[in-house]
Amino acid sequence: MTQSLTENAKNYRDRMFPGHESTLAKTDPEFIERFANFAFDEVINDPHVHLDDRTRFLSLMAVLMGCQGIDDFQLLLPAALRMGVSPVELKEIVYQGVDYLGMGRVFPFLKAVNEALTEAGIQLPLPGQASTTMENRLEKGAEAQMEIFGPQMAGFAESGPEPERHINRWLVDNCFGDYYTRAGLSLAEREMITFCFLYAQGGCEPQLKAHIAANFRMGNDQEYLIRIVSNNVPFIGYPRSLNALSCLREVALQQKK
Repeated sequence: MTQSLTENAKNYRDRMFPGHESTLAKTDPEFIERFANFAFDEVINDPHVHLDDRTRFLSLMAVLMGCQGIDDFQLLLPAALRMGVSPVELKEIVYQGVDYLGMGRVFPFLKAVNEALTEAGIQLPLPGQASTTMENRLEKGAEAQMEIFGPQMAGFAESGPEPERHINRWLVDNCFGDYYTRAGLSLAEREMITFCFLYAQGGCEPQLKAHIAANFRMGNDQEYLIRIVSNNVPFIGYPRSLNALSCLREVALQQKK
């Protein structure tokens, strides 16, 4: 069977994978015809969900980490670099993923990025992006947390029931002080990829809603986040995409009251 790809789908596929011949095009031609036409033409060229290539791939790499799509992540790493995601940005996505997915799930993705960058002739380690020290990470983490969520977060590290108060401290010094304070991605971009980590893994709706509110505060409005979700439907599927849209509507309605 001969594939019937649209011109747009062919062009986008060739931009991602110049000179590459898909083995699935030979083993699963009907499926690849429909998937490629949908993912690489219908979705990305819908005027209601347009994103620039770099933003699309920043979100896609985070979504694939969230859903544990390591094979597709590895396949798309060279395409992400071609589409404008820098080596530093790829590393920052992976590093931040540890906060929301845990090292147990992130380790394969870190190895995949290191292998892809090495194959591309990029010397490791990359230039450091840390902006805090072990001495000021708690203070700087608190500042970042308040910038993202608002002044009501002041004193969060010392809040909560005493037996679990250490978790709140870790959220401030580790999650925000160690990672959100790093260079390489803006706070708005970090909140966008956090949104992707959370909705892609599922079962984190309370945290997802909190970070939707944080996205809004960072300037990532409801329309923008709908575009993020829509662009990743081919890779994350409909149920978790629809759950994310439901959470978006709920938070937006709450903020209008």
